[in-house]
Amino acid sequence: MKFVELGLRPELVRAVTDAGYTVATPIQERAIPVALEGRDLIACAQTGTGKTAAFLLPILQRLADGKPGRRPRALVVTPTRELAAQIAEMATQYGKGLNLRHAVIFGGVGMEPQTRRLRSGLDLLIATPGRLLDHMGRKQADLSGVETVVLDEADRMLDMGFLPDVRRILAALPATRQNLFYSATMPNEIEDLIRRTTKNPEMIEVTRRATPVSAINQVVHPVAMTRKKDLLASLLKRPEVGQTLVFTRTKARANQLTRRLEHSGRRVAAIHGNKSQNARTRALDGFRSGAIDTLIATDIAARGIDVEGISHVINFDLPNVPEDYVHRIGRTARAGASGHAISLAAPEERPQLAAIERLVGSPIRREDVAGFPVTADPTAAAEPQRGRRPPQYRGNRAGGGSGAGAGARSYGSRSQGNNGRGRPARERRPA
Repeated sequence: MKFVELGLRPELVRAVTDAGYTVATPIQERAIPVALEGRDLIACAQTGTGKTAAFLLPILQRLADGKPGRRPRALVVTPTRELAAQIAEMATQYGKGLNLRHAVIFGGVGMEPQTRRLRSGLDLLIATPGRLLDHMGRKQADLSGVETVVLDEADRMLDMGFLPDVRRILAALPATRQNLFYSATMPNEIEDLIRRTTKNPEMIEVTRRATPVSAINQVVHPVAMTRKKDLLASLLKRPEVGQTLVFTRTKARANQLTRRLEHSGRRVAAIHGNKSQNARTRALDGFRSGAIDTLIATDIAARGIDVEGISHVINFDLPNVPEDYVHRIGRTARAGASGHAISLAAPEERPQLAAIERLVGSPIRREDVAGFPVTADPTAAAEPQRGRRPPQYRGNRAGGGSGAGAGARSYGSRSQGNNGRGRPARERRPA
C-alpha cells in the first residue's frame, strides 16, 4: 500500500516521498490507520521493518490536527541515546511542513540546554527514561498535557533494567491517553505492563516473534575461543566485507578488539555505555558517513544503530539472551536489502548457540574456516560471564507468536511459560 492511501496529510506524504519512500512496510500499513484513530496499539515486528515511522507519522498528524500549547502533547520513551537522537532526526525530516516543535533529552550531556528547551514550549518530547525522570524530579518536565505516549523498543527497556522507571513515568501521565507499544519481542513482563496500562488495545504482529529477516544469510564459524581475534581479523580482510558491525558481550572486549584492529587496515571505532555521548555520536556519525567501516558495539547499542548499507554483522561473542541475536543481526538487510550475519562460536558457547537456534526455529549453517581449529585451548581461562542470567535457563519462547503475515487481532491472554529472561540490569548507564 502507498503512503498516500493511509490517510496521512499531504505534508507528511511529501516528506516521506522526499525521504525516498512511497510504499509502506507491513507494520506501517497495519499500524498507521489504527494509531490515527486514536486507539491503543501493541505492534510487534522484526527489527528493521519501519516501526519508527509507524508510530511517528500518525503522532505528527494528530499533533498537527490538534491545538498547540506549551506542554508536550506526545511523549516517546526509548531506551538509548542513539535511538532518541534517531527518532528526533526523523521527526525533523517528516514534520518539516507541519510547524511542530519537538525536543530530545537524554543523559551524557548537560541538563541546562534541555531545561531551556523544555521551558520554551513543545508539541513532542522524545526522551530516555533516566534523564526524563531527572527532569521530572526537578519539576522541569510537565507531562500533564500528554495525549499520546509511545514506548519504543519496550523489550530493550526491560533488558536494561528500565521497567521501574517506565512505570514511574506512566504513572505521572494523564489517565486518559493513547498508548502505543512498539517492540521486536513481547516478553511476559511487558505484556503485564501493557495489560495494566491499555484499554482494549489492538495487537499487530507482522511476523513470528523474534524471527530474523529472511534476507539475512546466517552462518556460524566454529572456532576456539583463543583464536577468535585472529579469525575476526581474517574475515575483515575479505573483499566482500564492507560496512561491518561487530558485537561483543562486554565493554572491555570491545575496547580490546578496537586496539587489535587499529593497525589492520580497517577504520575502527567502539561504541558502548562507558563512552561519552560525544564519543558515541562521533563514532556513529563516522560509521554512517563511511569514514569508519568497522564499528564494535555492545548490546546496549544494538537498537540504536540504524545505518543503511551494513553488509555484515559479526557476533564475536554469542549473546547470553537469544533474543539479542535477532536484534543484533537485524542491523543488516534493512529496508529490503540483503545482508550477512556471521557468528564466531567457541565450544564453550554451545548452550548459547542451542538457545538461539531454538528461538529462531531452525539450525544455523556451520562452516569451518581453514586454519582455525575448533579445539579449545585447555590452558585458556574462560572469560567471566557478566550481567545476565547464564544461558542454562529454560523456556525461551521458541516459536511464540503468530505466523508470518499475521494481521491485527484483539489482545488476548498472556502467553504461557517463562520467557527465559532473568535480568539484573546490565550495562545500565545514565540515559
